[in-house]
Amino acid sequence: MFAPDRLTLGIFLPLRFYQGDMGVLAGQSTLVDAIDAHDFAAVWVRDIPLFDPLFGDAGQLFDPFAYLAFLAARTKRVALATGSAIFSLRHPIDLAKTATSIDQLSDGRLVLGIASGDRFIEFPAYGLEHDRRGERFEQAVAYFRQLMQPGQLGVDSPLGRFSNAELLPKPVNGTIPLMVTGSSRQSPGWIAEHADGWLTYPEATHIPQGPQRLAEKIRAWRHLIPDGGFRPHMTNEWVDLVDDPDHPRTPQQGHYVLRTGRKGLIALLEEWQAAGVNHAALGIQFSGRPAAEVLQELAEYVLPHFPSHPGLAPTGTSW
Repeated sequence: MFAPDRLTLGIFLPLRFYQGDMGVLAGQSTLVDAIDAHDFAAVWVRDIPLFDPLFGDAGQLFDPFAYLAFLAARTKRVALATGSAIFSLRHPIDLAKTATSIDQLSDGRLVLGIASGDRFIEFPAYGLEHDRRGERFEQAVAYFRQLMQPGQLGVDSPLGRFSNAELLPKPVNGTIPLMVTGSSRQSPGWIAEHADGWLTYPEATHIPQGPQRLAEKIRAWRHLIPDGGFRPHMTNEWVDLVDDPDHPRTPQQGHYVLRTGRKGLIALLEEWQAAGVNHAALGIQFSGRPAAEVLQELAEYVLPHFPSHPGLAPTGTSW
């Protein structure tokens, strides 16, 4: 997914917007097979435990971890990413056990986008305080990191404690990347120190000033990284890709969706790449065209400009 000064492409699931009918997901996994075969860098799933009709977006529908495990069995190369797992709602042991299991089953392809959560209804449903989600997020990240360490551990956290025990399995490559989403109610300095990467909203996508503002944000964040090393930045956009390749970039639904032809999309991605973005996750659920048709156009005309990078060599383990 990631390399300095380069941008890769991922696809957000679901491929169709839920409007009261689970049938919109029928056949989606076959299209994910095609995403894998075309060598897109990643597929992304969202983590929305409860559908709040007032919020308007049901998201992925399936539990993200159960669905990624299902997709791990069907795919070979594509990275499996959460955008984003709500760390403040779940216990770190459960998150770590699930994450390392999927990572092993997928041969090291899991990437965790993580967040503190933004849907008020979910927190009292879990018996948690919405106002303390930032504090709980920070504690969950620290606990999760400790659980990745080898050997018997001792953990003493506000979220729990134990001694002389070990979490198994361990990740294939020694760790699970944690990509913090937005601020997650943390300071930029905290994100620079504790995150393996940063996923932010893209700013305006129909005018050059949006990527320019995004570039300033990315530069300021990277300046805070303690060792000055490379850490990737990611962003996303919901795209209505029309069949006219010259259709200009036009915001829709209160700037929530970008309607554009493929030339406008390529231009936007080039602007993002110049801004320092390393991965762009595109959602096509609001497109008026069939998902298979949109994916084919992206694979044929857009993806060659932003190819995926070679991954780590597979371990060859057959579960």
